[in-house]
Amino acid sequence: MFEHKVTDIFFDLDHTLWDFERNSALTFAKILDHHKVEVDLNGFLEIYAPINLQMWALYRKNGISKSELRYQRLKKTFDVLNISISDDMINALAHDYIAHLSSFTHLLPNTLPVLEYLFPKYRLHIITNGFQEVQNKKLKRSSIHHFFEKIIDSEMAGVKKPNPHIFKLALDLAEVRPENSLMVGDSLEADILGAKAMGMQVLHYNFHNDPNHGECRMINDLIEIKSIL
Repeated sequence: MFEHKVTDIFFDLDHTLWDFERNSALTFAKILDHHKVEVDLNGFLEIYAPINLQMWALYRKNGISKSELRYQRLKKTFDVLNISISDDMINALAHDYIAHLSSFTHLLPNTLPVLEYLFPKYRLHIITNGFQEVQNKKLKRSSIHHFFEKIIDSEMAGVKKPNPHIFKLALDLAEVRPENSLMVGDSLEADILGAKAMGMQVLHYNFHNDPNHGECRMINDLIEIKSIL
């Protein structure tokens, strides 16, 4: 289905291979209980999830810093819930969230079978906007680190997807031409349009149930990759 021969596949990590929503929920259950913050977990997560996506969208556009992202997504959530909480507690929760997030290791359905299928046939890599100190731990503790030759993150690149520089850096490090590369990710803006602008081939893993678009093929389960490649 791809116009050019694919030799290298670049994956996004969160919401593509690593089950961010599930692992994040388990992390919040642990740290909210530890700090004795009395809040209904499901109600908290329902408010937090869209706020977190909004904050990440701002972060991608350099609208906020890493520290502001970590603070504001919690502050805004507690504000919506009308829960009074000190800045010291928010900062403690923000710190512990990052410290414990990678200790949970759930992967999205069919991640392992697909990586095991692709590994002998293609060179596999990661391009992520996540924070360097967390992403490497996620890969290692989830026991998928060994599948990937190059792991490129936004802190290493100095820019975030969809900025073309992070894709160029990934291609240069992997020593591969863009037309022989495939980017697989969940974000239309960051992964698909960003990689496509660099001349890479793209495959949209539709984790968020985005509406159909004409940019590329969309899949709803990673296992579909086995019938494509």
